Amino acid sequence: MARVTIEKVAERAGVSVATVSRALRGLPNVSPKTRDRVVSVAAMLNYRPDPNAARLAAGRTRTVAVGVVAIPIWYTGQVVSGIEAVLTNQGYDLTLLLIADDFARSRALGDVGGGVSKRADGAIIVDLVPTAPERSLLAEQRVPWVMVGADCPTIDSVVIDNVEGAASAARHLLDLGHRSIGLIAGGPAAFPSSGPPQRRAGFLRALDNAGVRFDPAMERVGDFSALGGYEAMQSLLGRRPRPTAIFAMSDEMAMGAMRACHEAGLDVPGDVSIVGFDDVDWAFTVGLTTVRQDATELGAIAARLMIERLEGIACERRLITVPTQLVERSSTAPPVG
Repeated sequence: MARVTIEKVAERAGVSVATVSRALRGLPNVSPKTRDRVVSVAAMLNYRPDPNAARLAAGRTRTVAVGVVAIPIWYTGQVVSGIEAVLTNQGYDLTLLLIADDFARSRALGDVGGGVSKRADGAIIVDLVPTAPERSLLAEQRVPWVMVGADCPTIDSVVIDNVEGAASAARHLLDLGHRSIGLIAGGPAAFPSSGPPQRRAGFLRALDNAGVRFDPAMERVGDFSALGGYEAMQSLLGRRPRPTAIFAMSDEMAMGAMRACHEAGLDVPGDVSIVGFDDVDWAFTVGLTTVRQDATELGAIAARLMIERLEGIACERRLITVPTQLVERSSTAPPVG
């Protein structure tokens, strides 16, 4: 029996091939009445989409490239899982690009070998801030781009409010009565990211608004790792007077800081209160107060923006800011004395 084509479904339903494609994939810009008719005709004809034929006919790969700076990080994994879930549901494949050095960055952003345009219909870049020359290169590409974790003025971007998130952590500690508050920051990375400086700015702004002067000697670098947070906390505990509270820019660093406190015979939160950032899957197991960001939703939103671009639905550049939420657990309490 000859295979039923999408053209046959379109002819029988009295609509275009593009409308059939949108209707069967649940995309917008199709009226409920038309969608019902297309679905009914497809079922009657026993139509089964041929992904390879559809790709060839459209001159597209139905693949989206996802560029990440680092793979073994909770944030990256959550974002990619959100992207993959949406892409898979809409019939797209995902190809992962590890941007580990300047050459990989140039290739991913279009400076070498034509970028991803020969391998994918579009690209989502995670936690990388394009430079001005790179933005110009992206604008010349024939494929759409979406940024996650960085606000690029000319490209669809999905971000969290890092400033307000960090400020909420600082306000929580201030409201508890802490005034000697230390900061465990991120530190140098392979490529500059907007998140760490924004979190630092939010933290400092909240202290300033409360009339509390931050002592620069109370800041250490933790490299966004548990070991880094552990070593940073050890250094801060050597100060006199030591801080009564700590804001760590990631949960991994916060957990390392908690380990350092426990090894020093200090109680958390009795002697030192600690706040993290992210709300990783295991943060609740240690009772960590933290700033929650929905990294999976960031990825899902980015994927939906990409699909809209690929389907020709979107026009103006979009910036979507996903809110954060302070989650209070047992790692914070008023200072003693």
